[in-house]
Amino acid sequence: MREQILLIYNPKAGKGLFLNHLSTVIDLFVKAGFRIEVYPTQANGDAVKKLSTVEEKEFSMIVTAGGDGTLDEVVTGMLNHGLDIPIGYIPVGSTNDYATSLGLSSNVVQAVGDILDGIPKKVDAGRLNDQHVFIYVAAFGAFTDVAYETNQDMKNILGHVAYLIEATKRITDLKPYHLKVHSDSLTREGDYLFGMVTNSISVGGFRNITGKGVELDDGVFEVTLIRRPTNLIELNEIVTSLLTQNYKTQMIDYFKTDRIELSCEEEMPWTLDGEFGGAYKETTIVNERQRIRIFTDPSKIRSVLVPID
Repeated sequence: MREQILLIYNPKAGKGLFLNHLSTVIDLFVKAGFRIEVYPTQANGDAVKKLSTVEEKEFSMIVTAGGDGTLDEVVTGMLNHGLDIPIGYIPVGSTNDYATSLGLSSNVVQAVGDILDGIPKKVDAGRLNDQHVFIYVAAFGAFTDVAYETNQDMKNILGHVAYLIEATKRITDLKPYHLKVHSDSLTREGDYLFGMVTNSISVGGFRNITGKGVELDDGVFEVTLIRRPTNLIELNEIVTSLLTQNYKTQMIDYFKTDRIELSCEEEMPWTLDGEFGGAYKETTIVNERQRIRIFTDPSKIRSVLVPID
């Protein structure tokens, strides 16, 4: 009996071009000896619902084609349902930050080949307040709502420009959050304009803004907290620090941790892998080390993650 794959794809991801490759993808997996069940998502949360009906022995691999948000849904559905099945990722979204960290190809045929020829790599996952799962970034503050409030059709037509257009609408509405921050390595209190807890070398399409020596399987997150600038000098200091990855500034708190707790005087909205993750006064984020398995080429991921001097 041939092994079976579940292919979950988002027909609207990126510019919707995956549909042009669907028959080729199915053909490649069938020729490799697999039976394949195809499931197109129709709305947010569909992948999570689908995986809640899956049994561990039913599939030997879950393949997802879409953006990082679709991958997030697949990982959420699997962890919430207690599944431990290797994941194949075909990145066809607008940004594909996590695929960049994994060294995955944006060419659909090559991506399938990398899945068939690759091996499952164990990588970390994150969980916010014991309920919300994320794969590579949890963020709050300035512009973090842009990803999930930008219209999908607009993303498909304009790509990254769509995010920039939406972001410009937010400039006059920037507000800081007064936070108490606690981890094993740092305790702080202050007004923060933006923060991100990451397990990726790329966020928002920008590479190497999450610090040096990023590893996807080391059990710790990279945390970047940006304080509210009060003048142009402080703003310039923040921008320069981010571009050079030199965080020796009082305007940015940067550290690594496997657990972080944040307390806010008001409910603070969170974005998880580009999707809305709820709003909370008290937030605890925990790293679940090597919790999931994703097919990748080990030689590619090593080259992607070489620290920058």
